[in-house]
Amino acid sequence: MAHGVRPTIFYYNPNIYPLEEYEIRKNESKRHAESLGIQWIDGDYHHEEWCQYIKGLESEPERGSRCQQCFTLRLTATARKAVELGIPYFATTLASSRWKSLEQIERAGLAAEKAVNEKYTEEPTLLCKFWAQNWRKGGLQERRNQLLKDYGFYNQLYCGCEFSMPKESL
Repeated sequence: MAHGVRPTIFYYNPNIYPLEEYEIRKNESKRHAESLGIQWIDGDYHHEEWCQYIKGLESEPERGSRCQQCFTLRLTATARKAVELGIPYFATTLASSRWKSLEQIERAGLAAEKAVNEKYTEEPTLLCKFWAQNWRKGGLQERRNQLLKDYGFYNQLYCGCEFSMPKESL
């Protein structure tokens, strides 16, 4: 892979609703990983647990406190999986989405990094570091759009959770 980096995809999206939407997105991710020969790990779908985690934030606007809470939950699970697998860095495709706040993603990633490193070690050395990357600049957004076409990917029209769905979809 590029620059000696061999990614592993950990698919953990308990926020996605409804289940049919979750399955479409999951299968697209898995299909792409398989086409590239990349390890793909299913993080399981625990939507009810996610609902409890964001309880009280349902009416928050997109890019509000609910999103921050959601990102932190998902990135902490990702960081835990990275530590479990001995992977020194974790990143997220959230930063490629036009629906997301890059600042919230970075805060969530750094919070996840801190949480897992404090839990697993008392040494000053980090076991796992968040790789904050703006996937929207330097031609990467255009590359993303080209890959959507080249691979015939499904391109969703909302973030994923029921609280971000277009009102006409409910």
